[in-house]
Amino acid sequence: MASIFFLSLLAMFNPTLLAATTVMMLLPNTKKLMLGYLLGAYLTSISLGLLVVFSLHGSGGAEAARHTLSPLEDIVVGLIALLVAYVLGTDRDAALKERRRRRKEAKEGEGKAKEPLPMRMLGKGSARVTFAVGVVLSFPGVSYLAALDRMAKLDYGTVATVALVVAFCLIQQLLLELPLIGYAVAPDWTQGAIVRFRAWLGRNGRRAGITGAAVIGALLLLRGLITLLA
Repeated sequence: MASIFFLSLLAMFNPTLLAATTVMMLLPNTKKLMLGYLLGAYLTSISLGLLVVFSLHGSGGAEAARHTLSPLEDIVVGLIALLVAYVLGTDRDAALKERRRRRKEAKEGEGKAKEPLPMRMLGKGSARVTFAVGVVLSFPGVSYLAALDRMAKLDYGTVATVALVVAFCLIQQLLLELPLIGYAVAPDWTQGAIVRFRAWLGRNGRRAGITGAAVIGALLLLRGLITLLA
């Protein structure tokens, strides 16, 4: 049981969720965007989790599914994230930034500048759009599949197994749930905190990028190694 809880904490630091949460906090209508994404994430993670844990119960299929999404992927992506942190920290991307700035200025002069697709989708301010994004980006990862395998081996009853799956998904989405709880309990304070976060990120964006890439890289490496050795 303790290993399932630990895997849920690892799943919470999913790079995709971290990136999506940061983007939504930088945009207007943060509460609506987060709520839409969270509902979509619940739909995918809970429904697929229940499907895996019950249909593959006792068959070893969950174990096979876990190894299909190799923990080596986490290790590789983690190393890439650490490399990004190193490049940003040593300012080795200066030449690339200058070339991008020039291309951006040229496109703006032609009226063709575009934001990245995820930013455009999340920035529409539509809960329907973020719901769809949450559905697509919340398929079970390595940590979740490993936890489902452990849940199946516990051989609990139906109600207890469903509760375990739902609890795992709730912990996995804490990065979205905590701000939404803040909006419900203390909306003014939470909105002020979001505004302060935007201002802080504007002043410390590069440093935050370095720290974020380093933390994400280290977490992915840790998750990959733990899953590989489990």
